[in-house]
Amino acid sequence: MTIYIGNIPYSLKEADIEQLFAEFGSVLSVKIISDKFTHRSKGYGFVEMENEAEGEKAIENLNGRDVLGRNLKVSRANPRKNKREV
Repeated sequence: MTIYIGNIPYSLKEADIEQLFAEFGSVLSVKIISDKFTHRSKGYGFVEMENEAEGEKAIENLNGRDVLGRNLKVSRANPRKNKREV
């Protein structure tokens, strides 16, 4: 299950996010999206969890949670669209 996570504090690293989500189940991957020129975090990313039920529990518990003064926005990720289909 792929989960969108937004409003990430810029100082947070992928390992920090993995630790947050690991509380609810097995985390397969974490990717913070960064600017291709500055390499600075854009403040959002994606977490892939192994189990659907664990992912839902993580969404329920982490959405709105205050982390370093910012309220996380956590939801099920929308499927990727092929750029050529747009």
